[in-house]
Amino acid sequence: MMRAMPPQRPDAVLFDNDGLLLDTESVWTRAEGDLFERHGVEFTPEHKLELIGTSADIAGRLLEEWLDMPGGLPILIEELNELVVVELEHGVEAMVGARDLLERLKTQGTPIGLVSNSPLAFVVRSLEIVGFEDIFDVLISGHEVAAPKPAPDPYLAACRQLGVEAGPGVIALEDSPTGVAAARAAGLTVIGVPSVDGVELVEAHHIAASLLDQTVLGLTLPI
Repeated sequence: MMRAMPPQRPDAVLFDNDGLLLDTESVWTRAEGDLFERHGVEFTPEHKLELIGTSADIAGRLLEEWLDMPGGLPILIEELNELVVVELEHGVEAMVGARDLLERLKTQGTPIGLVSNSPLAFVVRSLEIVGFEDIFDVLISGHEVAAPKPAPDPYLAACRQLGVEAGPGVIALEDSPTGVAAARAAGLTVIGVPSVDGVELVEAHHIAASLLDQTVLGLTLPI
């Protein structure tokens, strides 16, 4: 699945949010655990692996089955969204290396965007908490486009708004199979950065252990 990185600076760099840029995946995990507890069901690592990176529709259908609530998708998603907002206010941290990477990309003039399947209000608030609210050139939520990840729509929308061609010169950083599939479908070069044990990003063009990996740091000019 390897693909050569662009020989020069990338046309743009697009970040996923939860678990890639910010440690909000742990926020979602706590909220998901609270939801399961409310419904008298044990939340397991296997549940988490299936939920990570999914759209509200896919997550809702899974929750309907696991929590034995046929037709309860809208209620369950609303309940989960309320719980995750509460958990978010308890605090969130940027992933290791994220702040420096964003500053370096911004300094060298590379367009940067954030592309998430989470609700836009959640994304905006999480960025505010860590002080990233003014750094991105574009914010895209899967709730605001025709189809969320794994469809390419969120990434294609980000490229359009940035005024760059969706192609190998645009780098997407993702931590979930859903996100990797979306970025590949948009024709981008994908660096997978797993954040949850057990997640395999076999479709990514490159795998990085963290945002401090040389593959990722190579997107920026030497200091």
